[in-house]
Amino acid sequence: MDLISKHNVAHKLEKRSLLIAINCIAALSIFFFGYDQGMMGGVNGAENYYHKTMKFGHPDAEGSPVIDDTLLQGGIVSIYYVGTLVGCLVGGWFGDKYGRIKTIALGAAWAVFGASLQTSAMNHTWMIFARLINGWGTGILNAIVPVWATETAEHKSRGQFVAIEFTLNIFGVVVAYWLEYGCSFYKGGNGSFVWRFPIAFQIIPLLFLFGIVWLFPESPRWLVKVGREEEARYILGRLRGETGEDLGRAEAEFQDIRNIAELERKTATRTSYWSMFTGRGSGKLHTARRVQLVIWLQIMQEWIGIAGVTIYAPTIFRTAGIGESDVQWISGLNTITYMLSTLICVFTLDRIGRRWTLYWGSVVQGISMALAGGLTTAGENQPFGSAAAKAYSSGAVAMIFLFTATFGATWLTVPWLYPAEIFPLEVRAKGNAWGVVGWSVGNGWLTLLCPVMFKALKENTYYVFAAANVITIPMVWALYPESNQRTLEEMNLVFAADSIWVWDAEKNFKILKEQNPELVQAAQRGHSVLDPETGLPVRKDTARNMSLDVNALNSRHHDDIVDEKQTFKHG
Repeated sequence: MDLISKHNVAHKLEKRSLLIAINCIAALSIFFFGYDQGMMGGVNGAENYYHKTMKFGHPDAEGSPVIDDTLLQGGIVSIYYVGTLVGCLVGGWFGDKYGRIKTIALGAAWAVFGASLQTSAMNHTWMIFARLINGWGTGILNAIVPVWATETAEHKSRGQFVAIEFTLNIFGVVVAYWLEYGCSFYKGGNGSFVWRFPIAFQIIPLLFLFGIVWLFPESPRWLVKVGREEEARYILGRLRGETGEDLGRAEAEFQDIRNIAELERKTATRTSYWSMFTGRGSGKLHTARRVQLVIWLQIMQEWIGIAGVTIYAPTIFRTAGIGESDVQWISGLNTITYMLSTLICVFTLDRIGRRWTLYWGSVVQGISMALAGGLTTAGENQPFGSAAAKAYSSGAVAMIFLFTATFGATWLTVPWLYPAEIFPLEVRAKGNAWGVVGWSVGNGWLTLLCPVMFKALKENTYYVFAAANVITIPMVWALYPESNQRTLEEMNLVFAADSIWVWDAEKNFKILKEQNPELVQAAQRGHSVLDPETGLPVRKDTARNMSLDVNALNSRHHDDIVDEKQTFKHG
């Protein structure tokens, strides 16, 4: 394929080996995302940072940080999410217009710039602007990387591949915690190296990502969208296989993509962010409903408690009665169990589906948060240092560990995977950007309030998180259709119903699937689409009379019957 650079790995790798290579590059971006989040937990505890440089706190007699200005502390952390909010919107627009690969490179370069500014920050004003700029880069990457990963993966193992990426995400959190723990011993933990080096460390994977992503294939779905069909067919062939049954499956998938791309262009007349949010011009694609679903799924992902546990873990363990000397290593141990728990999702997500993954996660997380609050309260009512106080504190810490592990196995991956699965091809990057908007709002809102909540409510903050977990169960049950084992093209049929309820969407989907078989070839056919004489792929003309309106198709079918009857009479 002359149109694709001779250095592109797609020429040398194919099928699972190519998918694994793509997954590794996507995971590198996700690693940076996790590292960047986990990093601030240790930075906030460095005396040179909070006392001498940012000046929002001071150490007490035992060396523990005492925060004098919780709003400033929370503001420095949360302004990052304002940056991710703006960055994801830029990334979504850029990704739909210029492609997934160029957008990943742009995000990596911008994040390097922001990380450099953070490393050299000399006061809180400098740090605020640096984190805002760094957030831009993260937002761009978060808007496009899940889209690139899902558009190249097979629909039967899409969840598994993305779940593996998020194992690397939490590995980033682990690296951040333990790197900062090691740096805390440098010169007694008093110098600026303790927090500047961990911030600078993230530049290494970002530079590597920027340099290597140019060697990887563009999304075949984006190539079809912009009319570069021969490149798309070639890359799909390399991803799925180029011989026998594999070639037939690749051709069936290509036809699905081409047909749905044309249908989307006919159905939706407007594709701006505002049109997506309001639903104007989206017709039966119902993009506004999808936007609301992904925004609120991401907001609830943060409010069930993980944002507080990830960034303010040391504060949470202090609240549970853990001594200052043990706080940091216990926080680091928690991140290790967090990372290992993500492997559960790798093996279960494509088996039990997205909805059931969220269900069992919400139940266990809600119980563990409620028990953490109760055990912490019970421990504080005991004499300080007594055996009973230590026992209750240990129980509270165990519940935090259980919560984090359960989150890693459930709610960590699905809110990032779901937005990349459910939006139309025409606006998929922008749609995923709306999910990042929800994450930015939820994360920024919560990290700003977390210091205030822990100061005012103390252990009762856990009950707020427990209540949020309870709320998510009926929310997911009634409003979020299943995307597991469905192609990206089939999701347009799932959301074609005018009703917001899941049961109506599923009923409507079954009808449309029967009426539009040309849109679901890749999902339905386990055999190849080959010409029996030549053995070559059958190239079909774009299917006609496709529609996402059940009534329109029924009406058209009725008219065809009437025409046949009239022809018969005249004959």
